Amino acid sequence: MRDFRAWLKRQRIGVLMGGLSAERDISLKTGRAILASLKRQGFPAKGIDAKRNLPDALRHEGVNFAFLALHGPGGEDGVVQGLLEWMGIPYTGSGVLASALAMDKAASKRLFFSAGLRTSAWRELTNADPAYVLKQANGLGFPLVVKPVHQGSAIGISIVQGPGDLSVAAKKAFKLDAEILLEKFIKGTEITVGILGDKPLPIIEIVPASRTFYDFHAKYAAGGSRHIIPARISPVAAKASETLAVAAAGCLGTRGACRVDLIVDEKEEPYLLEVNTIPGMTETSLLPDAARAAGLDFDALVLSIAESAVGF
Repeated sequence: MRDFRAWLKRQRIGVLMGGLSAERDISLKTGRAILASLKRQGFPAKGIDAKRNLPDALRHEGVNFAFLALHGPGGEDGVVQGLLEWMGIPYTGSGVLASALAMDKAASKRLFFSAGLRTSAWRELTNADPAYVLKQANGLGFPLVVKPVHQGSAIGISIVQGPGDLSVAAKKAFKLDAEILLEKFIKGTEITVGILGDKPLPIIEIVPASRTFYDFHAKYAAGGSRHIIPARISPVAAKASETLAVAAAGCLGTRGACRVDLIVDEKEEPYLLEVNTIPGMTETSLLPDAARAAGLDFDALVLSIAESAVGF
């Protein structure tokens, strides 16, 4: 077997970060953490802000291996992945199709449902007329979750307890996306299963410190949430959650590292929420916590993600 470390040290590594989405600031934090790790391990890496001039920047720096640290539309949805495919540059993470499917919450829900994977009932909406939105919501029943279809990091998400809060939540989501999702709210324990290759990492229970759900603040603010490992669910629920998470990742065709978010309801049954194909790698991120629980420090995790991109 070829020595991956030796191979990687001969490459010109570009850590793609920032970009143009609403998650730019978080992407910069992820990218800087990855860049510092690569440099700490002696690899020739350079940070590249993935703006409109990205093709020129990649050529100018002579990048021949891309480590993706992008979050949100334009970076996590297959767009940059397609550019790198066209330029012949290998990159970390999932390919074009899996990235696009995972970012499109409606498309991934349809695939999960077709594959018989448990996920909550939902409606896809492109019509913002309040009467139409209310009719669809009544068909699901309250409480429900309102979210943009093509955003990440819980941006634009609201939990709606009744009809009186629906209009504001729908307007908020439609400001960010032409398509929104109404999803039946499931009360239970929020967990996440990191997957490295095709193996699940230890399950993390997510407990927001002062919020009703794991929103943007809870995700990224210091002290915004507690990560409990192992999750406080039964062994049966844990096994079912791991199986469901691995199946969801396989259904979408993910590669490398991903993170699958789930809710375990009061009957100890897990439900799929979504799959993140480029999980955060900040000081408050979940994937590094799960990797540490499995015996992988941050540098080892970064190296493992890089190695999975080229099939050593």
